[in-house]
Amino acid sequence: MAGAELAEPGPRPGTACPDAGAGAPAGGAPGAGGEAARRRAERRAARIASGASELEQRLADLLRGGLASAEASAYDRWDETAARMVDAQAPGLASRVRELASVAGSGAGADRASRLLEECALLHTLNQGYLRVDELPEALAATVRARVGITADTATLLATSAPVRDDWLALAQQDADDGRLITRRVWLRGRRTGRMALLLSYGPVGRPPELSFPAGVSLDAELAYHPSARPLRAALGTRHSAPVPSPGPPPAGGVAAALAAYGEALRDDPWLESWPVVLGPVIPVRMPSGDWQLVDEEGEAGVPVDARQGGRAAVWQLAAVSGGEAVTVFGECGFRGVVPLGVWGVGGSGPVPL
Repeated sequence: MAGAELAEPGPRPGTACPDAGAGAPAGGAPGAGGEAARRRAERRAARIASGASELEQRLADLLRGGLASAEASAYDRWDETAARMVDAQAPGLASRVRELASVAGSGAGADRASRLLEECALLHTLNQGYLRVDELPEALAATVRARVGITADTATLLATSAPVRDDWLALAQQDADDGRLITRRVWLRGRRTGRMALLLSYGPVGRPPELSFPAGVSLDAELAYHPSARPLRAALGTRHSAPVPSPGPPPAGGVAAALAAYGEALRDDPWLESWPVVLGPVIPVRMPSGDWQLVDEEGEAGVPVDARQGGRAAVWQLAAVSGGEAVTVFGECGFRGVVPLGVWGVGGSGPVPL
């Protein structure tokens, strides 16, 4: 599949294609087609509810037996549970189950039980949210539906949502290959609205997605955002220009502002893994422990650099671009810190992908 759409940080690349399966119809279609779509959506909702109830029982059994006794041998059982969630057409639940399984099978580390409890709590909250989705405020209900894996297809979204036109600057583009599918992530920022969006496009292994927006180009286009308590996901609609180079960094904020933005997003969507932020001016500083932080130019605040995605090479590349001087950094802010994805060096030169 080589289609494309804009999506928020939800399931990580490779866990599920956002348009897999038919989502709840947004507005429906006239006549028999609309009625058929409504019935399909109702059947899928019932399957997901059944899957969520089954998952609740599995969590109860896990907690009843004690988290400390959860062994790596239980991985296969959780993998089977994840497969059952896929069968229930709930790829978002399946993704979270696989994350729980990976924690359960991660050995006997000191934080293993606490991490298991965190994953269980998030999964339980999502299950209960879906089982009571009709009682939730509409924005939160939309977020819950998206997190379990119910999404409107691109055509439906573009036909039923108000478009947002802007000059969208590409902040970063990255590909992930899980052996079955290549997922391309492109972060965009609207110059006039200041809104963020994440473009996801997919392609089979050996044939990268056709859609490409390298960091540093801008595009005059319309986006249609998916409903959410914290709207971020959208579909790419009409393009009013071809992508053109756009030198210079985007507007940036300090460390405190970035952490506040992440906290506010997490308040609206407790299942959020990260939130896009543009930091600057900041200086990469190596701490005595060997870890790195992005520190405000005044030295009053800092945030850890999370090197899990790009590895230490990305951190050293960031430091090399900085050369001890203040830079502008785009990345994803999560509870472990900021994953740097791009940096603009001194003098406003074009972005360097990390």
